[in-house]
Amino acid sequence: MPELSVPTVDVHRSFLAAMAEFEAEGRGDADDRSMIGNDLRVYGATWESPEVFEKYVRWLRAQSLESSPRPGGHVPATTMWWVDGTDYLGRIAIRHRLTDSLWRLGGHIGYDVRPSARRQGHATAMLKSALPIARDLGIEQALVTCDDDNVASRKVIENNGGVFENQIERKLRFWVPTG
Repeated sequence: MPELSVPTVDVHRSFLAAMAEFEAEGRGDADDRSMIGNDLRVYGATWESPEVFEKYVRWLRAQSLESSPRPGGHVPATTMWWVDGTDYLGRIAIRHRLTDSLWRLGGHIGYDVRPSARRQGHATAMLKSALPIARDLGIEQALVTCDDDNVASRKVIENNGGVFENQIERKLRFWVPTG
């Protein structure tokens, strides 16, 4: 049964296959501003190496710490992976606080499900499982956004109690209770 897990080297093979699926759908190009897109550009050419992957996993886990170095404008974020044994199915990131940019367009929580695992309820279950973690971080209402044409993501947010607030540019903005 799928569950949230801290990033782990145990899913290396499956993670690589998932990233190849994301690349096949066009993720990782210069216009992709998502976490997956950035990680594909920075690490994609070297992830095959177990040592590099282990370093990436350590870096990702450390991003939850206030003291960890991170790019300008980034905030501490707890990233969890949605796994079924050693099968990587997706990821969810909980940003500990909002910058002006995150308040407008990014929100507290972002998630991705690998293409071959979509439309199986994983995103809904993953978000539901992550809400108590957000609550433990002091987030009482999580801002979660999605593109205005992403009907599936909108349903995920609404199925987790998301209340529509407004639309800014192409982003629909919802507040989701964490408790």
